Amino acid sequence: MLYDKVQESVRFIQERITQKPEIGIILGSGLGGLVDIMEDKEIVPYGEIPGFPKSNVAGHAAKLVIGKIGGHVVAAMQGRFHFYEGFTMREVTYPLYVLRQLGVKDLIVTNACGAVNRDFEPGDLILLSDYINFTGQNPLIGENDERFGVRFPDMSDAYAKELRVFAGEIAQKLGFQHKEGVYALFLGPTYETAAEIRACAVYGADLVGMSTVPETIVANYLGMRVLGIGCVTNMATGIATVKHTHEQVVKVANEASEKLCGWVAEVLRQWK
Repeated sequence: MLYDKVQESVRFIQERITQKPEIGIILGSGLGGLVDIMEDKEIVPYGEIPGFPKSNVAGHAAKLVIGKIGGHVVAAMQGRFHFYEGFTMREVTYPLYVLRQLGVKDLIVTNACGAVNRDFEPGDLILLSDYINFTGQNPLIGENDERFGVRFPDMSDAYAKELRVFAGEIAQKLGFQHKEGVYALFLGPTYETAAEIRACAVYGADLVGMSTVPETIVANYLGMRVLGIGCVTNMATGIATVKHTHEQVVKVANEASEKLCGWVAEVLRQWK
């Protein structure tokens, strides 16, 4: 059963760390540099944790890093899992169940994404206000275990408004413009077509990508507050003037990483 499997993972991690995390962070492609500012780091490679999938996506270090930022104990996932890698949605979101059982109550989820909104540009950091799931997949399909959450979880505040307002205030104090947007999920691994992007725009999407939403769904199901931040690495197909490559995505994400790390670090210092 899932619950027993999660407990095995939790026991394994607890035997290797001395700190109890209260905030989780999922770091997307090229955004793993946040762990460099963590203090008292304790590292557990994904490959050693029972039940954890193994990711091979470039730009993902595949490590769980426990440490302190701004006085808070943080569990940082340096790399995530994707449905397009062949994992099930349950496998993609499995680490969220583990983080919650370790004590994590709030989640910051980041990603590298394409811009559908023409007012955005590469390098922009966008607070996620909502999502659209275009995949037809949901990580909660199947038998429900009430020890984790209710059968029909509410998603009316998937990205907690109080955290968005708070993070936006921090952004203004740091001197960069506060932007928000709706994130649209596609399966990948192909980049979206121009026609799909036009459809996204009609539905109200500002950003597009291949992750984040499954984790957001499960985090809400588990009772976590979620703050989402997207790093725009490219304009979406039909808007961009060049073809997409993962190498370019990681390059732009790396360039924006310092700004993102500074923002998240300050958010954590003042976390409430």
